[in-house]
Amino acid sequence: MGRVPAAVVAASGLVGGYAVARWTRKRPLGGVTLAAAGAVAAREWQRSSGNLAAAGLSAAYVAAFAGSHPLAKKVGAWPAVFSVAGGMALASWAVTRRA
Repeated sequence: MGRVPAAVVAASGLVGGYAVARWTRKRPLGGVTLAAAGAVAAREWQRSSGNLAAAGLSAAYVAAFAGSHPLAKKVGAWPAVFSVAGGMALASWAVTRRA
């Protein structure tokens, strides 16, 4: 069985974390989903591209999550989440594409 690219895991974590929090009405459960996907993505970033890339992309993941909140006030919740998830996937791909 092949590996799921870290870019997909990270983007899915952002979308999935929000979806779980919204549909279950339990924000901590969404946070667990977000954190679990972030941990899996970070492990893959470290494995494929090293510690520096993993640290930078992990920081970008947290920044994407944090940035989605003020963005949601301007464009709406789902557009904000999809925007930051796409940006995170692109950043992950750009950093790890040579690995």
